[in-house]
Amino acid sequence: MTLQSIWDPEVDFGTPAVRDAVDTVSVSIDGRTVEVPEGTSVLRAATEAGVSIPKLCATDSLKAFGSCRMCLVEVDGAKGVPASCTTPCSDGMVVSTQTPAVQELRRNVMELYLSDHPEDCDGCARGNCEIQAMAVQVGAAEVRYGRPATRTEVAHPHAIDESNPYFAFDASSCIVCSRCVRACADTQGTFALTVEGRGFDSIISAGGTDFLASECVSCGACVQACPTSALQEKSVVQLGMPTRSVETTCAYCGVGCSFRADVQGDGPDAKVVRMVPSKNGGANEGHSCVKGRFAYGYAAHKDRQLSPMVRDTIDDEWRKVSWDEAIAKVADGFKALQAQHGVAAIGGISSSRCTNEEVYVVQKMVRAAFGNNNIDTCARVCHSPTGYGLKQTFGTSAGTQDFKSVEKSDVILLIGANPTDAHPVFASRMKRRLREGARLIVADPRRIDLVRSPHVEAAYHLPVLPGSNVAFVNSMAHVIVTEGLHDEEFVRERCEDADEYLAFIADASNSPEAMASATGIDPDELRAAARMFATAGNGAIYYGLGVTEHSQGSTMVMGMANLAMVTGNIGREGVGVNPLRGQNNVQGSCDMGSFPHEFPGYRHVSIDHVRATYEQLWGRTLDPEPGLRIPNMFDAALAGTFRGLYVQGEDIAQSDPNTQHVEAALRAMDLVVVQDLFLNETARFAHVFLPGTSFLEKDGTFTNAERRINRVRPVFPSKVGMDEWEITCAIGRAMGFDDMRYAAASEIMDEIAATTPTFAGVSFARLDELGSMQWPVYDEKSTGTPIMHIGEFVRGKGKLMETVFVPTTERSTRKFPLILTTGRILSQYNVGAQTRRTPNNTWHPEDVLEIHPADAEVRGISTGDLVDLSSRVGSTTLRAQVSERMPAGVVYTTFHHPVTGANVVTTENSDWATNCPEYKVTAVQVGVANVRGESAVAESREPADSHA
Repeated sequence: MTLQSIWDPEVDFGTPAVRDAVDTVSVSIDGRTVEVPEGTSVLRAATEAGVSIPKLCATDSLKAFGSCRMCLVEVDGAKGVPASCTTPCSDGMVVSTQTPAVQELRRNVMELYLSDHPEDCDGCARGNCEIQAMAVQVGAAEVRYGRPATRTEVAHPHAIDESNPYFAFDASSCIVCSRCVRACADTQGTFALTVEGRGFDSIISAGGTDFLASECVSCGACVQACPTSALQEKSVVQLGMPTRSVETTCAYCGVGCSFRADVQGDGPDAKVVRMVPSKNGGANEGHSCVKGRFAYGYAAHKDRQLSPMVRDTIDDEWRKVSWDEAIAKVADGFKALQAQHGVAAIGGISSSRCTNEEVYVVQKMVRAAFGNNNIDTCARVCHSPTGYGLKQTFGTSAGTQDFKSVEKSDVILLIGANPTDAHPVFASRMKRRLREGARLIVADPRRIDLVRSPHVEAAYHLPVLPGSNVAFVNSMAHVIVTEGLHDEEFVRERCEDADEYLAFIADASNSPEAMASATGIDPDELRAAARMFATAGNGAIYYGLGVTEHSQGSTMVMGMANLAMVTGNIGREGVGVNPLRGQNNVQGSCDMGSFPHEFPGYRHVSIDHVRATYEQLWGRTLDPEPGLRIPNMFDAALAGTFRGLYVQGEDIAQSDPNTQHVEAALRAMDLVVVQDLFLNETARFAHVFLPGTSFLEKDGTFTNAERRINRVRPVFPSKVGMDEWEITCAIGRAMGFDDMRYAAASEIMDEIAATTPTFAGVSFARLDELGSMQWPVYDEKSTGTPIMHIGEFVRGKGKLMETVFVPTTERSTRKFPLILTTGRILSQYNVGAQTRRTPNNTWHPEDVLEIHPADAEVRGISTGDLVDLSSRVGSTTLRAQVSERMPAGVVYTTFHHPVTGANVVTTENSDWATNCPEYKVTAVQVGVANVRGESAVAESREPADSHA
C-alpha cells in the first residue's frame, strides 16, 4: 500500500488556489512552467507542475504552518531557503526544489526527526508512517546521532494513553509536528491539544491530562492528521491494515458526511477497519464526529437480529422462520384484516434512517398494495413543520442553502438548535466562521456550548422560554420594521401580502416589551439583537427541533421565513433559512412521499394529473383522499378501526410522545410488523419481526439537510440475505401488486426520477460521476441547486404570513410547576439503538435531568440524586445534575436510553398544522426518588438487548 493510498493527499497545500480568480502568475519550478492563480503557494504550484516536494507539517486540510522544514526550496533572487508551503507565487518566479543545498538541509532535518523516532514504530511496520516513507524519499538512510531501536529507548519515553475507547496516543512515536494540534484548533475548533515544553522536552498534551478526561470530543481529526503511529485507531492495531475501500455516507445526523470505509476481507463477514472522512464530501470536506468516525460497530453487535421471526400473540416466544414464511404471514395477515375491517384498516410508517429507495417502495406498497394513503414517517415527529412552513412561504419544503454558505455569513441567528452536540461537523464549520469575525445570536432556553466556548462567544444569548418562539420572532421582526431597518425594496419586489404583514407586525402587541412576559427576554437585549441581524449584511438563520417540536412549530417556521424576507436575506450565499435535520434521511423520507397527503416531490394526492402519473405507471387506481397520520392511526387503533401496521426502522414506542398511549394502541392491533436491526421497544408489541440492514449493507441514496443527495454503497453484502427494498417489494407482490420488481436499487431511483420533477436529472450513474447533487435537479444537464430562490421564489413571490402568537395549552401549574424540554448529546444518537451498542456509552451511560440550583434547593436535590420526573401522563426516574445552563423553572433531559424513557412524560399536544409532537414543552414536577428508581437507572447503563 502506497503512502498516497493511506493518506489520500490532495494538492491543496498552503494558500489554496482560487480557480475563478482573474489574476494568474507564471512560475518556473525545476524548469517546468505552470500558470497558477495569484496567491497560490509554491508547494501547490509544484504539485500542479508534477514536481514532488517532501512535506510533513503541510496537509490539504490545514493552513500552511512552515514548521517541519522539509519543504524547503530555493528561489532565484531571494535570500535563504523558504518553506514552499508558506511562500506565495509571484509572476516570473524561478524555483529550484532539488539543489544540493536543499537536499542536504532536508537530510539533516530528517536525521533529527529519526533520532527520537523508534525503529519499532508500529506505523513504520504497517507502512502508514510518513516518517519512514519520507526518510527514503530524502535519502536519510543513516542517522549520525543514532536512532532508538524501541519506543522505550527514546529520549523521553512515555506511557501509551489508552484512555480513549477508539484511539491511543503513543508520545514516544510522536515527532511534535503539531498537525494534531492544528487539526483540533482549525478543523474541529475544540482547542483541546497543545504543545508543552521545548526542544526534546516538547510533548503533545491533551490539556495536561489524558484524552478521555480532556476537552477532546473524539472527532478523529487529530488521528487523521498524525503522520506517524503516535495517534492511531485501536481497530487498525487489532485488525491490521485494510485490503479495500468503499465510499459511502454516514447514517447518523442530517449533515450527511461522506466516508471511505476501509475494509478487510469480502462477503458478509468482512470487517470495517476504520472509517475515513472523505475530503471530497460536499457536506463534511474531510471532517467527522465521534459517531460517524468511530461508532459503526453496532452493525456487528451480538444483539442484532439476522433472521425473520414470527409469533401469534405478543405473549408468545419468537420463532425463527424462513423469508418466504415471514413474508406470507405479513401479506396474508394484512389481506385478512382488509377483508374483515375494510381497505383502510392497515397502514405503514417509513424511516428517516433508510435510503430514499427503501422509503419510496414503502409508500408505493401502502398506496398501491394496501390501497390507501395511510403512510407516515418518523419525520412527522421532528421536522414536518419545516416542510409545511417553508412551502407556504417560499414554495418548497426544504432549506435554502448549502452548508458552505455559512462561510459568507456576517450574523448567524441560531434558534432552538445545539449544533456542537447534534450536528458537530457543521458546528465546526460555523465556529470557524465565527472565529473569522461573524457574530452569533443564540435563542435557546439552555446555555448551549456555542454561547461561550474556546475562541467563540455569542454576541447575545436570548433565553427564550419554551413555548414562546413565535412571540420571540414576531418581536424581532417588529423592531426591524418599526425602526425602518427592513429591506423595503426586497419586500415590495419579491414578496406578496406585504402591506397586511407589515401592519400586523408593527402592532404594539408584538413589541419586545409586550411579549417580555411570554418570552422571558430582556426587551433591550432583544432590540439590540434585532438591530444586529437587520444590519448584518448577510444574516443567516439556522434552527433545529427547538423550533419545530412545538404546538406552533409551523407558525414559527413561517415567522423565520418572514424575518428572512423582510431583511432581504434570501437568494444568495451567507443568508437563508436553514433547518438542521436530526436524522440522516429526514429530508429524503419527506421528499419520497412519506406523508399521507403527498406523493413524492410534495405533490398533493388530490391533484388529478399527479395521481394519473402513478396510476398509469403502477396500473392501480389510487385514493385521492389523504390517509391517516401516525397519531390518527393510534387513535383509530384504540377505536377498533385500524388493525395492522408495518413499521420500517422506527422505534415508535420509545421515540413518539405519550408512551402509554402509543403502547395501548400497539396492543390493540391484530398485526404489527417491525423491520429493524434490533428487537427494540416497539418489537415488544410485534407479531412479525423482519431483520433490516445497516448502512454498511445498503445500496442507495440519502438526502441531507442541505438537499444534498449522496450515494450509499454497500461495504459488504446484506447480513440478513435480502436488501430492505427487496423485503418490502416481496410483501407488495405477495399482496397481489406485481409491479414491485426491480433488478437493483438504481432502478428505483430511475423510477423516482421519471415521476418526480425535482429529481428528474438524478441517477446513480450521475451521482457516481459528480459525487453528489442538491435537488432540484430538473434535467440531466443540471448538476443541482446549492442556493435556492435566487431572483425569485419557487412559488413566484414569497408569501409574508401573519404569525399570530397563540400560547401553548401546556403550561406550568401548581401540581406541575416546572417546564421540561429535551435535546441530544454529542456521543449518543436519537433513541440510542445504535450508539448504545458502541463504546460511545463511555461518555453518556445514562440520561440525566438538568435542574437549576434554585429549583433543586427547594426540593432538596443534589447532583447525582435519583429523582422522579412526572407529568400529567406519566413518570420516570433518572439522576439529577444541578446546573445553571437552564433558567429557573425549566428542566432538561435527553432521550437516548429506553429505561429512562423520557417520552413517558411527554404529552399528546402537537403542532396545529402537522401534528408534530410538542416535545419541547411539558409541565412536570421533580422530586427525590424512592427506592424503585435505583435499579431502573442502573439498568439504563446497559444496552437494551431485547424487551420482547
